[in-house]
Amino acid sequence: MAFSYRGATLRTLKFSSCSSILRPLLSPPPKTLTLHSLHHHMAKTHKFPPFLTRAVSVPAEKETAKPYQWKATIDFKWIRDNKDAVASIIKSRNPVADLDLVLDLYERSLNLQKEVQQLRGERNVVAKKMKGKLQPLERQELIEEGKILKEGLLTLEEYLLKLTEKLQKEAQCIPNMAHPEVPIGYRRRRLFSNKKNDHVQLGKELDLFDFDAASEVSGSKFYYLKNEAVMLEMGLTNWAIAETMKRGFTPLTTPEIVRSSLVEKCGFQPRGSNTQVYSIEDSDQCLTGTAEIPVGGIHMDSILADSQFPLKYVAYSHCFRTEAGAAGSATRGLYRVHQFSKVEMFILCRPEDSDSFHQELIEIEEDLFLSLGLHFKTLDMATGGLGAPAHRKFDVEAWMPGLGRYGEISSASNCTDYQSRRLGIRFRPSTEQTSSNSNKGKKANAGTTQFVHTLNATACAVPRMIECLLENFQQEDGSVVIPEPLRPFMGGLDQIRQKRQ
Repeated sequence: MAFSYRGATLRTLKFSSCSSILRPLLSPPPKTLTLHSLHHHMAKTHKFPPFLTRAVSVPAEKETAKPYQWKATIDFKWIRDNKDAVASIIKSRNPVADLDLVLDLYERSLNLQKEVQQLRGERNVVAKKMKGKLQPLERQELIEEGKILKEGLLTLEEYLLKLTEKLQKEAQCIPNMAHPEVPIGYRRRRLFSNKKNDHVQLGKELDLFDFDAASEVSGSKFYYLKNEAVMLEMGLTNWAIAETMKRGFTPLTTPEIVRSSLVEKCGFQPRGSNTQVYSIEDSDQCLTGTAEIPVGGIHMDSILADSQFPLKYVAYSHCFRTEAGAAGSATRGLYRVHQFSKVEMFILCRPEDSDSFHQELIEIEEDLFLSLGLHFKTLDMATGGLGAPAHRKFDVEAWMPGLGRYGEISSASNCTDYQSRRLGIRFRPSTEQTSSNSNKGKKANAGTTQFVHTLNATACAVPRMIECLLENFQQEDGSVVIPEPLRPFMGGLDQIRQKRQ
């Protein structure tokens, strides 16, 4: 097809490359799609005509929304090729994830990438022709065509960027794949009836807590620890750190305010009606709900040497959680609170070693609780009980007489490469050329890198441990016996007794 422009016969600009995206949406197309008409429209409006922009539109975002600042390394092809398995895990784990939307955005982005590449090729052809000897009219034609290709390419690239950002944001909501042995569904708790005095009553009689004053000062689900309860918190913390250090863990204290993006990279949602995260208003920062988050960020955007593995950390921190949606008897006392102290274990290792380190973490937890004389059970959590990052998770539940049932006191999760793909933590296997420098941004030049595996486990969640100890070791006279392993960390105190009036 040709048309007349400034007395010369020129070619119509062909959008044959639009067959997969644009052509199905060109209905009805304009009567004449010419180089001149397209150029005139874009020169006037600085946009593609409506019949073209419809073809590459992306889901609308609020005007105030900022571009996604970080990107997980997600294998979109694997998700597409295993969509049934991914759909099944989404259904059983019940997260906020839309697989159909992710797959649709992925296919559209692939097609749009092809359009961009073809337009780039056409632009290069025009540029190559411009280097030859041309008649004035031929040169003018190529100049006009080059302008349109350049402007069209810029517009398509802008839409591709928006589409890619939307794809990335939606795909990052998909949870990790579960271990094949993880049970499918949700596990229901069994209830018991043989209750003793609960820790709230014990704490009142022994003058260990003040929930009323804390409620006036801070609101519900806060508390003051008093007298021996303070010694018990310090004792539990130091005991847990000392025991894990014996097993090769490096002790840490961590920042308790972190960037919201770090929270997301670790697989948690800092926004939304049911978020467990406290966000700081007018900032990009949050209070941490677990030391797992700041510890995970230590090696963010790093390439580690194979010789450094395993990296084993034990971190003490205060944790802050909104406990949105929590209700029932477990909200009484210390079981579910907004602020608490916790000792957390965290491991970075080679992919082939993560299952064995997961078992090691579980054994450490069980050894700690056995040494205190707690009655507990270890549960292989079903898919409905897994957080988004977890590939497999075991919970330890101890008998709590005040609740009349077992209550969770710790968990151990293998997150495989779910977090490291988001945090950008890689390593260079020893068979490749290695670099001993693991500083951020210091990347070796040769060799293939792999994503590390990350694992985390609770050594001691202090309030629930205090609840367990008080309720399980209460005596007929109202006193509470301190387990022997804790006594050296509590100045030799062996029993908590009622205060003399």
